[in-house]
This record gives sequence, structure tokens and C-alpha cells, in this order.
Amino acid sequence: MPKKRTTRRKKKGNKEQPLWVRNVLAIGIVLVLGVAFYFFFVNPYSYRWKPCYGNKGYGVCMPYSYQLHGIDISHFQGVVDWPTLATTQNDPEFPLRFLFMKATEGGDLTDDTFQENFQRAKDWGFVRGAYHYFIPTTDARRQAQYFISRVQLQPGDLPPVLDVEVSPKHKDRQQFAQNVKTWLNVVEAYYGVKPIIYASYKFKEKYLNDTLFDNYPYWIAHYYVDSVRYQGRWDFWQHTDVGTVPGIQEQVDLDIYHGSLEQLLELTLR
Repeated sequence: MPKKRTTRRKKKGNKEQPLWVRNVLAIGIVLVLGVAFYFFFVNPYSYRWKPCYGNKGYGVCMPYSYQLHGIDISHFQGVVDWPTLATTQNDPEFPLRFLFMKATEGGDLTDDTFQENFQRAKDWGFVRGAYHYFIPTTDARRQAQYFISRVQLQPGDLPPVLDVEVSPKHKDRQQFAQNVKTWLNVVEAYYGVKPIIYASYKFKEKYLNDTLFDNYPYWIAHYYVDSVRYQGRWDFWQHTDVGTVPGIQEQVDLDIYHGSLEQLLELTLR
């Protein structure tokens, strides 16, 4: 008997795309991922890889025309070799003269290394300062009182510093600014000197753009740029977070003071 002819039906939607279409899609995906990688991971840090046409010091290209340099440290830097670190005060190009240390955070946290480092900084002749890391969700007055209970500033020390870098997720900007002002008021009343505000220039313009904050010394965090782009007054500039200094194994933040040694000393407590 003759065999019956069978016809196979082609499944709908199973048609293979042409090779050129797949190649175009693959190239498009690679380009999108490449642009995203550059935008988020390369461009913000490109200053690290730019040629250094000035003087290099502490592992980075140092800003021009500034006399006074310093660092800020916390428990992240580990144990400090103070005799070795103290040699940087005599560096012919970039002497480190001042040093900020993290003291407290929120309403109940003290940095493990603060007391030791704060005393040793004074023993080795650095102009020293202490800072508080502000937590928006914790009562501002409680944070101020906790800082006061843990930090005994003396004549010759820099004014207390409020580190403001956590954005207020559940509060409006006006309330957030008022909370920051509460901390500043309580601390100023106790120590008798206006505290220093630490914040990036973008953060300050977004959350602390009220003119009342312009009356405080300003420590600006502004990385990977040749010069400060902030148009207002500033006193300290944290210009990198990848410095390497003798006596500290971990990388540190490097800072400069926008003035002379005499002006820096005039800023200290009497």
C-alpha cells in the first residue's frame, strides 16, 4: 500500500531572527553597558587617573598654592604610629599641621579610637579637632548632648565639627535644617564657639542652603577636582579620600586649610 504523506506544521512564533539582527542587539547591549559603566564607575573618579602636572604628595596630586595640610581619621584607619606620623609636620612641601578625629555618631556611639588618638594628637603637637556624625533619625538635641559628654575640648583645639552627609529620607528639608541648627546651637552654647559644618558642596546646596548656615566655618568635601567649585566661603577642603601618609596603613582623607597658620590658630578655642 502506498505510504500516506505527512505534513509537519511549523510552530508559530518560533522563527529564528536573522544573524544581523542578533549582532546589532548584542552590540547595542554592550554599548549601553559600557556607557553605564563609564558614567557610574569611571567618570566620577577620572581625576585619580589624570596626569599630575603639579606636585605629588601622599600618593595623590596635591592642590596648588595651599600652605596648610591635614588629615581626618577614625577607627577605619586602625592603629596609628604616632612618632612616624609626626614626621610629616616637617615635610618640606606638604607639612601636616592639623588633624580631625571622629568622636561620636548619633546619640549613643563613640568611635573606639577617639580618646587615644585625640590625646596622642595633642602630645605630638598637631592642631586637633573632633567631629560628630549626624544621624537625621535621631533627636538632634540628644546627639549634641552626647557629643558634649564625650568630647572635652581645650584651648588650642579646633571648633567642634558637625559631619552632615546622610540625607533626610523621612523628613522635609525645612525640618532637617532646623534639626541641624538645633545641634549647632546646643554645641555652640556649651563650647562658646561656632561649630564647623562638614558637608559636600552638593549636599550643602540641596539641604543647607539657608543663609543662616553661611555664618559657620565650612569644611567642604569635594573630590577628584583641581579646584573647589563651590562659590561661597569655605575654610577647609577635603580633596581626596585615597591619601597615604607615613604612620597609617590604611588610606586617609587629605585636607587643606584655606588660610595661613596664624588664621588657623585664630580659629581655635581660647
